[in-house]
Amino acid sequence: MIRDIVIYPDKRLKLISKEVTSFDDELHTLLDDMYDTMISKKGVGLAAIQVGVDIRALIINIPNDDSDEQPKENTLEVINPIFIEKNGIEKHQEGCLSIPGIYEDIERAKHVKIEYQDRFGNKHTIEDDDFLAVAIQHECDHLEGKVFIEKLSFIKRKKFEKEWKKRYKNTL
Repeated sequence: MIRDIVIYPDKRLKLISKEVTSFDDELHTLLDDMYDTMISKKGVGLAAIQVGVDIRALIINIPNDDSDEQPKENTLEVINPIFIEKNGIEKHQEGCLSIPGIYEDIERAKHVKIEYQDRFGNKHTIEDDDFLAVAIQHECDHLEGKVFIEKLSFIKRKKFEKEWKKRYKNTL
């Protein structure tokens, strides 16, 4: 089922998500719905809070190089992530389904390593120093109540806020 995306500046995006303690059908349905929602919006990642559920769950599905396909079996489901390592610095252009149409160069760690649980509660470790590392950091920020535009310089942030208000003044 496709769910509604929470759009900035909705206050729910500021919530710090709660730890997942129950790895049940409700969680599995949420993860499945998150995948359907992310694919329908042509995204590569989605945190549960972006569909209004404040739990520490996120998904990432980076399209295959050869095609734009994002088969469900390639979806990384990350529950209760904990960073073990973060190092290096790199800039990447990022966008966000909660801030549609805005893309900015954001500085993040080049290499990350996290521990997390899957939908059944099993523990895993993953590390990356490519686009997946960026996506992990971006989605984990959502779990802490942060959106990527908060990483912009003061001047760029002010410019964004002005443009965003103008664009959405009729809908907010």
